[in-house]
Parts: sequence; structure tokens; C-alpha cells
Amino acid sequence: MPADQYAYGDPTTRYPVISPPVQQQPEPGIQSDMTPVPDLGEDSYRGTGRLTGRKALITGADSGIGAAVAIAFAREGADVALSYLPEEQSDADHVIEQIEAAGRTAVAVPGDITDAEHCRALVDAAVEGLGGLDAIVNVAGKQVWQQSIEDISDEQFEATFKTNVFAPFWIIKAALPHLKPGSTIVNTASLEAYVPAPDRLDYASTKGAINNFSKGLAQQLISKGIRVNIVAPGPTWSVLQVTAGVDPETLPEFGKSESPIGRAGQPAELAPAYVFLTSAESSFVAGETLNVNGGMLTP
Repeated sequence: MPADQYAYGDPTTRYPVISPPVQQQPEPGIQSDMTPVPDLGEDSYRGTGRLTGRKALITGADSGIGAAVAIAFAREGADVALSYLPEEQSDADHVIEQIEAAGRTAVAVPGDITDAEHCRALVDAAVEGLGGLDAIVNVAGKQVWQQSIEDISDEQFEATFKTNVFAPFWIIKAALPHLKPGSTIVNTASLEAYVPAPDRLDYASTKGAINNFSKGLAQQLISKGIRVNIVAPGPTWSVLQVTAGVDPETLPEFGKSESPIGRAGQPAELAPAYVFLTSAESSFVAGETLNVNGGMLTP
């Protein structure tokens, strides 16, 4: 693990090559119970004030990429409203501690984002708790592997789309009246948007949808001074993988053969992409999909 995010080193060995034992948890899962526990950058992300004064709402902020983004944002000077499920409170508490240790405000808003009314209430709570809003980061996702389309229930298909596509739509629509010029929106697609895994049919479909939704929205909002961009992660070690996100038997080899780097990514390695797209450094970047996938080529 690097001393901080600016330390140079061989990317193939910068983070450990993990061989997770076969393990499963019921959704939504608890990150702290995983083996090994994903690296959120707690010991490596130091920040340089790139988001000073930002007021950000981050979904899926209790664990994985969302949690790493929340910690990075705080260390870059942002206050953060965290969205997560009530069952994930123990993981969220860890992230809140990290945000507060950085001297920033953490506003916890647990609830189910597959409910439109909660999404609207989430935005209201973020605006009230932070004293405004100028950054939206949608990371929360649902992924459940199924061997065949015949195995995907109507309920799973609907829940996956509600979590991955409907919730960002509801949140962004509710937040828009509060977003002034200079505000940013970063949505989360996936390598699956370009190279869909056949056993993640519904998940891959949502990621293609969020990619296109974001690119169209970017064209709508840039005239208002609001930038919309996308991060598309490759295989990343997170709680999604141990809650039936992938075939459990494949966990020991997760990310090794897929990525040219030869290992799965850690959430800490994804966070800088979200920081860049939210910071003023990316002022000429809109409608872009930034692939962070260990060298896996996309169209």
C-alpha cells in the first residue's frame, strides 16, 4: 500500500494482489466483515484542498467506492452528506469518523433510494444539513449474478434498475434547483457498460443506461454551468462482490485474469477520479466517461 496517493510505484504491486476466500453475506452486506477488508484510503489519502468549501451528496457512502470517495472529499476540504441503507450503519459510522477527523461536516441520511420520496427527502436533508449543495456523486449500486435470463426475477430486475438508474434520476432532478453554476454531478457507470458480463445482464444494462443518461444530461446542463461526468470502474473489491454480485466460486481469482494489471482495484484507487471530476481542475471536462479499470480497453 502506498504511503499516500502521490507515492510513485509499480501499479501491478501498488496494492496487494488479493485472493479472497469464498464468502457470502446477505444484501446489502457489511464491509467490515469482509476478508480482506477493502482499502478506502484511510491510511493513504491525504488531500491538498482541491474541494475546499464543496458541499457534496454521495450515495453508497458507507462502503466501497462511495466510502472511499466520501473520505477523499473530506480530506480535500468538502463537507459530505452520506446516503446509505439503515442496515449499513456500522460501516457508515466508520466513514463518518473519518470525515469528522478531517475537520469536515458529515450529514448522515440513511434510507432506501429505490423509493422516489426518500430520494427527494435525501436531497432536502443534504441541503439543510450542509447549508447548500454543489456536488452530487451517485455511486450506490445493486449487482446480483444470475446464470441465465430465466433466473432473473421481475423483482430483481426492477430493484436493479431502481437502484442504479431511477435513483440518480430522482436525486438529480430534486437537486437541480439547488445547483448553481460551478456545480458538478458525477455518476457511476462500469466497464460492464461496454463489455457486459453475461451473468450480470440486468446490472450491465443499467450501467449502459446511466452512461447514456449522463452524456445526454451533460449536454442539457452545461449551458447552466453545471458539469456532468461519469466514472466507469473495472473490477473493484467491494461488498458488492460478497453479496452475490459475482459467482462466489470465482472470488479467489477476482480481478486477476480480467485486468491487464493482474489484480482487482481497491476503492482507494477509484476515489481520485471522482475528486478530479468534481474539482475546478476539470472545468473543461463535461460528458466524459473516465474509465478506471486496470487497463481493460473500451470502445
